[in-house]
Formats: sequence, C-alpha cells, structure tokens
Amino acid sequence: MAEIVYGGRDDVTPEELTAFYTAVGHEIAAQPAQIRKMLENSAVFVTARAEGQLIGIARGVGDGLRGYLTECKLDPTWQGPAAITRKDGRIEHDTSGIARELARRVLRTLQEEGAQRIDVVAWNTEVDFLEELGFKRRGGYVGMTIQADELEQAVAGQLSTARD
Repeated sequence: MAEIVYGGRDDVTPEELTAFYTAVGHEIAAQPAQIRKMLENSAVFVTARAEGQLIGIARGVGDGLRGYLTECKLDPTWQGPAAITRKDGRIEHDTSGIARELARRVLRTLQEEGAQRIDVVAWNTEVDFLEELGFKRRGGYVGMTIQADELEQAVAGQLSTARD
C-alpha cells in the first residue's frame, strides 16, 4: 500500500479540488472561485494523498463555540471492499483508516479552537462511520436542507404568508 501523506488547505488548489469533487460524484458543481472561498472560510481543511494524488478530504467550520464536520470524502477506489453495515448498505469509509484519520484531524482542530459541541449531518450509511468516530444521535435533532436555487421562492412564499 502507498504511503498516505496528510496536508491542509495550502496543499490543494481550487482547480484540483473541483476535479476531485467531480471524480467522487459530489452533488454540488462548484466552480474554482467558489471552492477558493470555501477553503478560506473553513476552520480546518485536511487532505490525504497517495503518490501525490489527492485521494481524500475533510473539512470543518466553527465559530469558536460550536463546530461542524461538514464533509469527509474519500476516493471510492480507496474505500476498500463493499461491506454490509449494521443497518443496511455500504460502509462509506475505507478499511485502512484514511477517512477516519481525516475526520479525526478535523475534530481535534475544532476542539482545540474551542468547540464545545461538534455536529454533523449523516447521509444514509455514513451513520455507521460517524458512530465509529463517537458521534451519537441526540433526541430532537432533525436534519434539514434547502438548495440555494429554492431559497428565493421559499423566502418569498414565507413573506407573503406572514403578510396575509
């Protein structure tokens, strides 16, 4: 197995990161300018490379009190064989611990920066991976999202309802 080298935001270009997102099938088709802004606004950004090739990333944002593990992505060719999780589906991390190490580096940095609580939103089989990292389900939390292109219509609808 190749040696894995971990780095940070200064070790990746927006163009390389855009190509990585495309290769792993990331749902947001961000442009390099947006990626640059995302890098600048992340509290912590960690990369993993094998033989110079970007194979994984993880990042977190925070405000000094709360932190968020916003993403942990690993190139599918490094995820290891598919496996059945405790609940159902494919484990979203590798068998060699690369994704786990990426996430741990983000979590440690957020804690060092004062985060008293770190939240994450799990998609499907990521739940097992996150539970292995120590995350727990808390009662009352409901993950919700809105796409940016839906925001204007949602806000307009909310405002007109409030006026009626």
